[in-house]
Order: sequence, then structure tokens, then C-alpha cells
Amino acid sequence: MVVPTTGRRSLGATLAALPPDVAVIVVDDRPAGGAALPLPARVRVVRSGGRGPAAARNAGWRAARTPWVVFLDDDVVPRPGWYEAALEDLGDLPADVAGSQGRIEVPLPGDRRPTDAERNTAGLAGAAWITADMAYRRDALDRAGGFDERFPRAYREDSDLALRLTRAGHRLVRGRRVTVHPVRDDGFWASVRFQRGNADDALMRRLHGPAWREAIGGARGRLRRHALTTALGLAALGLALAAVHRPDPVIRSRAGVVAPRPSRPGRPGPRGRTGTLRRAAAGALAGWAALTAEFAWARIAPGPRTPREVLRMAVTSALIPPVACAHRLRGEWRARR
Repeated sequence: MVVPTTGRRSLGATLAALPPDVAVIVVDDRPAGGAALPLPARVRVVRSGGRGPAAARNAGWRAARTPWVVFLDDDVVPRPGWYEAALEDLGDLPADVAGSQGRIEVPLPGDRRPTDAERNTAGLAGAAWITADMAYRRDALDRAGGFDERFPRAYREDSDLALRLTRAGHRLVRGRRVTVHPVRDDGFWASVRFQRGNADDALMRRLHGPAWREAIGGARGRLRRHALTTALGLAALGLALAAVHRPDPVIRSRAGVVAPRPSRPGRPGPRGRTGTLRRAAAGALAGWAALTAEFAWARIAPGPRTPREVLRMAVTSALIPPVACAHRLRGEWRARR
């Protein structure tokens, strides 16, 4: 078992759910210099220096000596009987099978509709090849070079490895073991922070082509709508500033009287041009508001619609489009370096 961690409290529940005689490698991915993690004596600790989950998992499987390496995240809890089910999952697999994924359960509240964050976590139950509970043959990892450490977050590094293995002729299957992935509260701005994953999507496109999302069974995202929303918002701001700061041309008479410069025949006057800019800004602003409202409602409608949830969706839905676009542009730039 390999469990990368940054020292989250949930690690204790993960380890407590494993049998005491199972070999476990915990990869401490905190930056160097931190205090030792409070771990059971049976756990072997490997340090990866804070280089991200991909590097931590590589350090873990390279330290292992078993033919199969099971990766667990440090915020999951294997169900009772998980270890026995894992042995059955891996025991008689054909040689062309390089990986086996556990079944993920996400407990949701039974007395209300789930929040946006809870629904996002629930999506892990149907996600393919996520390393919340994923076993790989060690020799397959070795031939593939392990996880690509250019993915700095816990995002897309697992999908990238799965695509490389399947394209090399291996199969990946689903087992019967069950792991619970509790929902955690990552704070008011979590959905905005998660937009950093758009940079990893750019690397996926660079590595696996434009059809990479369909290859992993993922749904099409909202990046194009986010780009349109951001463009309309920037256009509205730019046009409004132009209308405010554009000086009206004037004519000063010998007597000191100031009058607007008359327009040429067939061309709008200065006040007409300012009015055109203001109308264009209003149109762009209306488009931005309509797209932002549609995005916010798509997130609010299936949720509990409490005042706090509505406020969070309204605020973050205005911020997500430009943040997502900025991260995607950054990712495209880095992927082409």
C-alpha cells in the first residue's frame, strides 16, 4: 500500500482501516524540515520533498517490492473487508491487466439536497482510474515511467497514466473492493481554487490530443462558455472606460465660447460616438450578466438553496470564468515550453 500525504488529519482514519499486518508506505510530501508524522510503528515513511502527488506516488511505488502496488489517498476510508476483497481482485488477473480500480462511495446527506461541493466529490464515484483506490502492477509502472511529475496537483496525473498504459496494450479493470471518500469542507473559495486544474487540462491536450477527455470517459467542460463570458466582461469594461474617458472634440470661438465640433455629413457626432460606446458596453454587460446568471443557476438549482450556498454560488460563479481562462492560458504556455 502506498499512501501519499501532506499531513492531513484524515490520514489516521485511512491507516486505521487497514489490517495491522499489511505493509504500508506513507509518502510524506510536505516540504523538508517538518516534524515527523505521528504514525504507527509498522508504517514505513518515505519523503518526497513537497513535489506534488505524482512525485510522491513515484517515490512510494519505487520503494515497494511487491508485484502489485495499491495507491490510496489520505482522505479515504476502506470498508471492512477491503483487504480481503483486494486480494481477490488482484489474485487471478490475466497478464495483460495492468491495473484494478476500487469502487468509490461518497456519503451524501440524506435530509437535504447536496451542495455544489458535495456533488463535485460525489462525481468521484463514477470517475475512471482515480488513485483514491487504484492498484497497478509494479512492472507496468516501471515500463511506463510512473506518474508524470509535470502534473503538480492531484488532478489528471492518474488519467494520464491510465491513457499511457492502455495505449501500450494493457487493460484496466474494476474490482469489488469498496472505499469510502468522505466529503470535506474546503472553504468558501474552494471552487475558485480548483480552477487551477485547467492548466493540467492543457497538458493533457498536449500529450494525448483533443479527444483525451472522451478517452477517459469525461464530460465536456464549460471552458468555451467561460471564455465567452470573460470576453464579454472585458469588452463591457473596456467600452465603458472608453466612453467615460473619450474627450469630446470642441471648437473655441474668438469670443471664448466653447461648442462641440460639428460632425461631417453621414458620420456620427462626438456625442453620438460616446452614445454608441455606451450602448455597446451595455450590450456586452447584459451578455456577461446572462451567462453568469445561467452558470450560477446551474449550480444553485440542484442544491439546498440555503442563503450561504446561494451567496457562495453567486460570488464564485462570477469569478470562475476569468480564473479558469487565466489558468488555461498559463497551462497552454507551460505545455509549449
